[in-house]
Amino acid sequence: MADTEHQQPPTGRVVIEKCAIATVDPEDTEYATGHLVINGNRIESVGPGDAPEGLGNVTRRIDGRGHLLTPGLINTHHHFYQWITRGLATDSNLFDWLVALYPTWARIDEEMVYAAARGSLGMMVRGGVTTAMDHHYVFPRGAGDLLGAEIRAAAEIGVRFTAARGSMDRGVSDGGLPPDFAVETLEGALAETERAVDTHHDASFGSMLHIAVAPCSPFSVSTELMRQGAELARRKGVRLHTHGSETAEEEKFCHELFGMGPTDYFESVGWLGEDVWMAHCVHMTDADIAAFARTRTGAAHCPSSNARLGAGIARVPDMLEAGVPVGLGVDGTASNESGELHTELRNALLVNRLGPHKESALTVRKALRLGTYGGAEVLGRAQETGSLEAGKLADVVLWKLDGIGHSSIADPVAALVLGAPAPVTLSLVNGRPVVEDGHLVRADEEEIARDARDEARRLARIAADAD
Repeated sequence: MADTEHQQPPTGRVVIEKCAIATVDPEDTEYATGHLVINGNRIESVGPGDAPEGLGNVTRRIDGRGHLLTPGLINTHHHFYQWITRGLATDSNLFDWLVALYPTWARIDEEMVYAAARGSLGMMVRGGVTTAMDHHYVFPRGAGDLLGAEIRAAAEIGVRFTAARGSMDRGVSDGGLPPDFAVETLEGALAETERAVDTHHDASFGSMLHIAVAPCSPFSVSTELMRQGAELARRKGVRLHTHGSETAEEEKFCHELFGMGPTDYFESVGWLGEDVWMAHCVHMTDADIAAFARTRTGAAHCPSSNARLGAGIARVPDMLEAGVPVGLGVDGTASNESGELHTELRNALLVNRLGPHKESALTVRKALRLGTYGGAEVLGRAQETGSLEAGKLADVVLWKLDGIGHSSIADPVAALVLGAPAPVTLSLVNGRPVVEDGHLVRADEEEIARDARDEARRLARIAADAD
């Protein structure tokens, strides 16, 4: 994998001071006025008051008054390609939505995926995401290098990235939902997944790119693909990801086809463990939650998408209480059209307060932890990122909270989580700026918007002509 500029650690020190700081460290340490010193691509120190005097080789000093400094947000579930099919089937549940959209998705190609990935990544990064993840599982024959298109987009924007190489081998003729020409064979899916790991995965500390093994879901892949996918991931030392327990219909499907619920099925094929995380986890019994906690299997909570599709409310407070690692996910932007993770902080808190725990479900600080350290745990990167601690990677966000949307909220964490989406004054990934004053540093937002619109229209025309 060729080096690009953003992968090389910067030199010199960056000092951010005079701002409120939420470290999200194990003690939830906060400073009403504090400082952070970055040396290269690592956090050197964080503490109260101004930075120490006499620091050498300071290349940039930032006055953070009126701001809150936090770890960068970490997205744990997404489908970038859906950026160019937003706003469709807006009143459907999951299965009806899939039936409506699969015929269109089955006609994506490399140019479309590249434009969609830039749109998805651009929106998230502009909103404070420093580590992104995507689960791409639609590989129509002859469509080009779709995973490579996403990896290229992430490198250009400068975000840390986990690319989950998905797969489906159960098409319509085998009782699945996607068209047959959009699914792979068992052997083909495994071979291409292994090739993706061998070509792209970087396991070093501070890596900008991880690959995960990610068959799509129990109802779109065969049992052998699930089982052999797990074996492949563990042989290669990478993580595993799939959809799990998203809807009541999925629960019924698993009982009818496998004679057991989703969690028991996952365990039977080797899909529970500290190297696994599942998207959604909405319909979980006490026994399911206990199994996830016992095995340290993670969950990606996607509150906006779950609400948009009427899937239900995940039992996040119960999972956290049991010790299940939980992060936040945008999910695909055909079921969460905003595509912004910082809105999920607010929605996670609000949606979970509609559940049985009411106002005690989540606090603003628990919501922030879900979007930062929780995500790092789920992606297996908690030793590197997710909190502001000396020695961790310099993935940090400076949120502006002295404007009209937030200035009257005294608690900066409450302002960030409950207030309007806060502008990002500065976002650093690996110590390098990716956002300055609310705009992407490394990419042209107007060009991204124009290309995404054009590719969305092209896809719509191709899909219409195919009907």
